Amino acid sequence: MAKYGAKGDGVTLDTAAIQRAINAAAKHGGTVTFPARTYLTGSLFVKSNVTLQVDKGVTLLGSQHLEDYPEMPTRVAGIEMIWPAALVNIYKQTNAAIVGEGTIDGDGKTWWDSYWALRKIDEPKGLRWASDYDAKRPRLIQIFDSSNVKLGGLTLRRSGFWTVHICYSHDVSVDGVTIRNNEGGHGPSTDGIDIDSSKKILVQHADIAVNDDALCLKAGRDSDGLRVNRPTEDVVLRDSTIREGAAGVTIGSETSGGFRNIEVYGLTVLKGVPVGILFKSAHTRGGFAENIRIHDLTLVDTPVVFRITMNWNPSYSYATIPADLKTYPDYYKVLSTPVPEAQGMAHFHDVHIWNIKSTGAKTAFEVDAFKAAPLEHFQLDHLQIQAATAGHIRDAKDWKFSDVSLLTTDKSTVVVSDSEDVSGLP
Repeated sequence: MAKYGAKGDGVTLDTAAIQRAINAAAKHGGTVTFPARTYLTGSLFVKSNVTLQVDKGVTLLGSQHLEDYPEMPTRVAGIEMIWPAALVNIYKQTNAAIVGEGTIDGDGKTWWDSYWALRKIDEPKGLRWASDYDAKRPRLIQIFDSSNVKLGGLTLRRSGFWTVHICYSHDVSVDGVTIRNNEGGHGPSTDGIDIDSSKKILVQHADIAVNDDALCLKAGRDSDGLRVNRPTEDVVLRDSTIREGAAGVTIGSETSGGFRNIEVYGLTVLKGVPVGILFKSAHTRGGFAENIRIHDLTLVDTPVVFRITMNWNPSYSYATIPADLKTYPDYYKVLSTPVPEAQGMAHFHDVHIWNIKSTGAKTAFEVDAFKAAPLEHFQLDHLQIQAATAGHIRDAKDWKFSDVSLLTTDKSTVVVSDSEDVSGLP
């Protein structure tokens, strides 16, 4: 690495030197390695047939200057727009890898602070929905429009925004990553691994502590997501530990392109994670979820076992440009484009959930949809749940429970309303 000019002192910006090494390796296919040091860098772009190997003792440390992250076309939080590149990118490449036992550190507190400062300005103006788009925070790793990619072994720390974003890609394996985004503060919207309108994705042996969704499936937001219309499909999430985050596994809220053939199993969700299984959407998102299989999860002191909300976080989900706001970026128009009611309802159906063991919960079920788009054909079996209270299920159709042990402190049973053909609950 030294021959390309990298200093590795944690102070000198080594972006150009590291990129020269990557470009040299790309000429014939090869591996880029580093002596055990800390390398301050802006955006890096791993090329086809290149392995970026970050070994133990090596840290890639993210620059805190936005100009070190070139803006380029991507998708951010469900819409296509120009946005700063991630710290490490595999962008429109094939047969590439980012592996090793070293660390990629976004040094994210500067980006977190800038976001909270902007939120204080935006929220009184009725622009809560705009903050994630206005605050340009680099993601840690993005795999965009790429295939045959491996990511593994690394410790990923302090991402400025989402940690691993897999978008418009296929045949991607993420194996054995450790994600820690709550060191030195709690980074807002620091999702762990987001799989976005992609297919044939495997995530396994992850160990995640973040301040938002840990393992999350996405497929576009509102009018722009419906325009792109790309599903997330053929995904396996397995054998991972969630220590901190919004949920053990999340589908949504960006549901516009839909989800199919998803399997999640072997997760351990620890105390500090508020929800075990979370499905979320909004009445402008649209899309679908079908053939979803979630099984063999262990939840420890997780307050809510199952939460489904089709009207998630209205202040964020529904974009209305204030009448007195005369100038604004084009993406405000995209976010606020109306979606016809019939297109806006998400349809979740054919979901099988089984072998769930939960102890120390507050509520077993918090399920709410819309009468016009009920949650259909759910099968839930072999559930062992200990909770303070049973909770409720609304707007469900053809739900079949079997072999359910639901022990509640208040002796309550699940309240089912505005539903039909829900059977087998104790």
